Amino acid sequence: MNTGSPAYRPVSSGWAPPRRHSDRSWEGARPRLSVGFLLARNFTLTPLSSFLDILRLAADEGDSSRQVHCRWTVMGLGREPVRSSCGLDTVPWDDLRDVRDFDYIVVVGGLLDEGPQLDTTTQAYLREAAARGVTLVGICTGTFALVEAGLMTGHRCCVSWYHHRDFANRFPDHPFVANQLFLVDRDRITCSGGTAAIDLAAYLIDRHVGGAAAQKAMHILLAERMRSPGQAQPQPPSASPATNERVRKATLLMEQNLSTTLSAGEIAKRVELSTRQLDRLFHTEMGMSPLSYYRQLRLNYVRWMLINTEESITEIALEAGFSDCAHLSRQFREAFGVSPSALRNQSGAAPPD
Repeated sequence: MNTGSPAYRPVSSGWAPPRRHSDRSWEGARPRLSVGFLLARNFTLTPLSSFLDILRLAADEGDSSRQVHCRWTVMGLGREPVRSSCGLDTVPWDDLRDVRDFDYIVVVGGLLDEGPQLDTTTQAYLREAAARGVTLVGICTGTFALVEAGLMTGHRCCVSWYHHRDFANRFPDHPFVANQLFLVDRDRITCSGGTAAIDLAAYLIDRHVGGAAAQKAMHILLAERMRSPGQAQPQPPSASPATNERVRKATLLMEQNLSTTLSAGEIAKRVELSTRQLDRLFHTEMGMSPLSYYRQLRLNYVRWMLINTEESITEIALEAGFSDCAHLSRQFREAFGVSPSALRNQSGAAPPD
C-alpha cells in the first residue's frame, strides 16, 4: 500500500480506522487479490478454513504460504478471541483495517438465534466498505448479517437449503435462492457455506490471479474440480407449506434424517408432542400423516438426485433411507409412475444401475 497517501477519512459516520499495527505482509505493492475476513459470533469454521487454505495455496509457489499473489487477514475489534460454532476460539490477526486495503471483505456467519452476529461498529465498518466500492461477501449465515446491516438492498442472496426457511421468515420481502452454491450480484457475493467456500475462493482466484493458480490450490486440497456458482447445492429444500411451528420443526427433523428414518414417536418426542397430537397437526397442515410426508420427502429427494447427480441408484436409495433398490423402485413407481432407472435414462444424468 502507498504509505504516502493522505490520511484516510471515512465517508460515513460511525466508524473511524484505528491505529494500524506493524505487519510486513502489508508493506510494498498491492497483490492481485486482497481479502479481509470478519468473524460472526459462533462462526462456522469450515468455510473460513477452506477459504483461507485456497488463498494461501494460490498465493505462492509450492506450499510456502507466503502472501505473494494474494493477501489476507482476519480482523476483529480489539483482536478479542471469537468462538466458533464447534467451540474453537480464533484470535483475529488484525484490527479493522482501512477498507481501501481490500478487494473483498468476507463475513463468515455463525449460529442463528444466538444474538446479534456483528456489533454496531463492525456494521458501520462494512457500510464504509460498501460506500468505498469494496465488494462484500456473506458466507453461510454471513448473508443474514449483511441483510441485517442494510447492505443487501437491491441485491439477491444465496442461502443454504438448510437455512432457507429461517431467511424467508426473517426477511420475507428479500429475494433469495437456495438451490445453488453461491451467487455473484455485482458488488455483493453470497455463498451457501460449507465446502462451497472452496469453490467461491477458487472462483475469485481464477478471476484475479489466474486459472492455473486456482487449479493448483484445488488439486492440493484433493478437490476434484471447481464448481460453478450456479451449480446446485447437494440437497434441495423441501419448501414445506407448514405454518405451525411444531410441524415445521418436525419436517426439518425429517430433512436432517433422510438416511436413518425416525419413527413417528421419536419425531413427536423431539418436538414435545404426543404421537396423536403430531398426527392430527400433520393432517391439518399437510393433509397426510407424518410418515406419509416423510416418505414423500425422501422420494422427492431421490427424484432430485437422479436428475441432478451421477450417484448410482443403489447409493441414492441408501442415502434416502430405503433398504435396497427394489424397495425404492416400488415406492418410486407408485409415487411418480416411472421407475428410478427410467427417470434417469430420460434425464441423461448417468447410466442406470
